[in-house]
Amino acid sequence: MSDWTDTGGQRVLEAAPLAEDPAVSGDNVVAPPVRWLLEEHLDGQKPTSSINTQTIKKGVQRLTFQAGGTTRSVIVKRLAPDVAYRNQILITRWLPAVGLEDNGPILLGWAAEMNSARVWHMYEDLGELSLDNRAPHRVELEESVRLIAALHSRFADHTLLGECRLWGGDLGMPHYHSNAADAIRALQAIDTGQLQLEHRAALRSLRDTLGLMLDDESRRASLLTEYGGPETLLHGDLWRQNILLTLTRGSVIRPRLIDWDHVGVGEVGYDLSTLLSRFPRAERHEVLELYRRELSMNGWRLPDDTILNQLFDTAERARIANRVIWPAIEVRHGDHVEWALDHLIELSQWFDRIEPVLS
Repeated sequence: MSDWTDTGGQRVLEAAPLAEDPAVSGDNVVAPPVRWLLEEHLDGQKPTSSINTQTIKKGVQRLTFQAGGTTRSVIVKRLAPDVAYRNQILITRWLPAVGLEDNGPILLGWAAEMNSARVWHMYEDLGELSLDNRAPHRVELEESVRLIAALHSRFADHTLLGECRLWGGDLGMPHYHSNAADAIRALQAIDTGQLQLEHRAALRSLRDTLGLMLDDESRRASLLTEYGGPETLLHGDLWRQNILLTLTRGSVIRPRLIDWDHVGVGEVGYDLSTLLSRFPRAERHEVLELYRRELSMNGWRLPDDTILNQLFDTAERARIANRVIWPAIEVRHGDHVEWALDHLIELSQWFDRIEPVLS
């Protein structure tokens, strides 16, 4: 969607391309769209000190500054326009539709660069305490799992899923099939005649593995249909670091799910396999039982561990297949051939190292 004005009730600024402005930011780089967003947030005021920047990850920064006599901070993200809109509609429409508006990010505003190549989001800074910072206390774990189960159960067969799929994509069997097929096409286009032996071996291994994925698609689809449960909204990147732990008045823990760039529609095994894999193996059954308990309160039962492992395996193979597509295209059509070939070797090893999530 190209019209960024008047979306979600917020005024959007069309800003200049990314540039440095030492007069405003001191030794830090602050893009003009971000400065303008800050002024909007501060009702036309300007920070009374230089803006200090802390890079959290690529494209994401924490900005700290003085305003109104206090130290304040916000989080800014630089996103592709489609990803930016995906996050906006999630925050302003999808989560409120099921009563979870207080469990997502708090979006303060957004601004498009003049060339429309990127859109900047500005979020309230919710702190750095996530489920990944340390071994969570029992209540933190319970509240986090309760939120994930609420997301999945409330969106099960929801009327908005068509819209969610349009803007977020499909993470069910179509995701499995298209990623495997697209990866094979990209690999088959590579001329292996001049490649080193290790690269040729990795490409052959990947083609064989992906071919077996397609051969096994019908069986896996049947399992997903019978045991996967209803389609629902999936976070799509449910790492522990994307579950922030915040405190409300009275010191009540409120978990919030952030970084929804990969949100989509599918069965819960996709999210659940990601989440469980980020816990030590000895703790996974405890997390799973908490999730089972929450779903059972809504009359929804998960299959046994043997079936779950097969559903998780399907989700993991689809994710790795997706990762194969881009370096394979780079080998054929890009400039970073050596990097891409080495990455394909690594991905072939990822397939070899897949293990059951539950044991």
